[in-house]
Amino acid sequence: MAILVDSSFLYSLMDKSDSNGQLARDFVGTNREPFIVPGVTLFEVTHVLRHRIGQHAVTSFLRLILELQIPLEPILISDAAQALTIMEQYPDARLDFVDCCIMALSERLNVTQICTFDRRDFMIFRPSHCDYLELLP
Repeated sequence: MAILVDSSFLYSLMDKSDSNGQLARDFVGTNREPFIVPGVTLFEVTHVLRHRIGQHAVTSFLRLILELQIPLEPILISDAAQALTIMEQYPDARLDFVDCCIMALSERLNVTQICTFDRRDFMIFRPSHCDYLELLP
């Protein structure tokens, strides 16, 4: 079964000083399931990498994605609509739009596992296709 990847996980892979970096790298080294990177996640992580580390981190990250040929999943208009529905369903939680897009993708693709270190939003969400999302690593 495929695993959707959040930007917090990808950022940790690239920032050697990040406290979750080694955990992320160990997980990538031992995981046998295919990863799927949502397009919105790619945009978010490149933005954060450029501002926190620099342009060289962005190019290294993109090179890694291309070398590993990790599939990129586009966000459809129906996913954006579902993300909005999720945000409105949990108004007091102030859920992040990118996280809600990942939640919507999990439902559309029938994926139950998410790689993330940003657990709060994903723990709140109750998906329609399973009881809960398994948060990795």
